[in-house]
Amino acid sequence: MEENSGETVSYDIELVDPITREVLLLDEPHHMRGGTFCVGGEQRAHLNVTYNYYIHFQTAFKDPRGIRSIYEMTGAESISVIRDAVTSLNTDVDDDYWKPTEGNARRALTQLLALAQMRPDGVWMGD
Repeated sequence: MEENSGETVSYDIELVDPITREVLLLDEPHHMRGGTFCVGGEQRAHLNVTYNYYIHFQTAFKDPRGIRSIYEMTGAESISVIRDAVTSLNTDVDDDYWKPTEGNARRALTQLLALAQMRPDGVWMGD
């Protein structure tokens, strides 16, 4: 998680190898966008997500840890958990990525779901 003057600003969430803890690579670069993204795509199973959505993550996961509740789960284990969280949020996406709407949080979770489906063998790590 990035911090700015002690203030949390984002989560860096990734799927890692369960043994080496190295970030897993995808067969093709993805073009998912979070708080930061790589021009031309990103081959790592990684997404940066603004902390602005934390309240929606707590609600969607029914857990005060919010998105962190998937940390240490495998991609396979997390698929149904993330899918349930996605469906619990409405679709009020705003063009302003930073605006903490349920739809914006849902979009981030949808991208994490896609990563879990691409690398179900990985283990979620973050912050």
